Amino acid sequence: MSKHVLIVTTSANQLSNGHATGLWLEEFAVPYLLFEKEGYKVTVASIEGGDVPIDANSLEDGLSEDILNTRELLKDTARLDQVADESYDAIFLPGGHGTVVDFPENETLQRVIRNVYESGNIVGAVCHGPIGLVNVKLSNDEPLVKDKQVTGFTDAEEKEMQLDSAVPFLLETGLRNQGGQFKGADNWAVNVAVDERLVTGQNPQSSEAVGKELVKLLG
Repeated sequence: MSKHVLIVTTSANQLSNGHATGLWLEEFAVPYLLFEKEGYKVTVASIEGGDVPIDANSLEDGLSEDILNTRELLKDTARLDQVADESYDAIFLPGGHGTVVDFPENETLQRVIRNVYESGNIVGAVCHGPIGLVNVKLSNDEPLVKDKQVTGFTDAEEKEMQLDSAVPFLLETGLRNQGGQFKGADNWAVNVAVDERLVTGQNPQSSEAVGKELVKLLG
C-alpha cells in the first residue's frame, strides 16, 4: 500500500505588525515533489481551508516550473479539522512566517501530531514549521520535543530578518524551553535534525534534505 502523508500549511497572511506573509512555497513544494516521486498519497490541508496565502518573497526568480506548479495544490485546500481523523504514515509542516500566527495554539494540529507520533509514525517540519511542535504534549503530558534533537529557524536568523519583535516568541527559544535539544547551524546553512521518527530542518535551504530524510524513514 502507498504511504499516506498529511501536509499542513498556515492560513495566516500577516503578522501582528501587519507584515505580509504566508507559506514559504519552496518548503512545501520541494518535499511534496519528493513524496510524489515516491508514489505516496499526499493530503494537503491548511488551518482554515481554502486558498493558502503564499509569501510573495518566496516567489522570487529562479524557482523551477515544477515548484511553481505546486501552487495549484494550494487552492481550495481542505480545512485541517475535516481530515484530522484519517490515518497517516507521516505529517509534515512546512514553514513561512504565517505559521507563527496559527500553528502554536491550534488544538486540532496538536492532536493530529500527537496521534501520528504515538501511532509509531513520522513527524516532520522545516523552518518555522516546527513552531507547530512547541506546544504538543504526548499522552503522558510530556512535551513531544523533550530530550529530542530538534532544529528550526534560529533566533539568530529571526534577528537577521528583523522580525524578532513581530513573532509571538522565538522558535529556537520555544523549543529549548520545552526541553528540546536544539541543534543550530550558521544562518542559512543546510541543517537537519533526525531523532528517530522526528525530522526537523532549520530554514528554506534545508527543505530538500528534510524531504529526503522523511522519504528514507517512510521507505
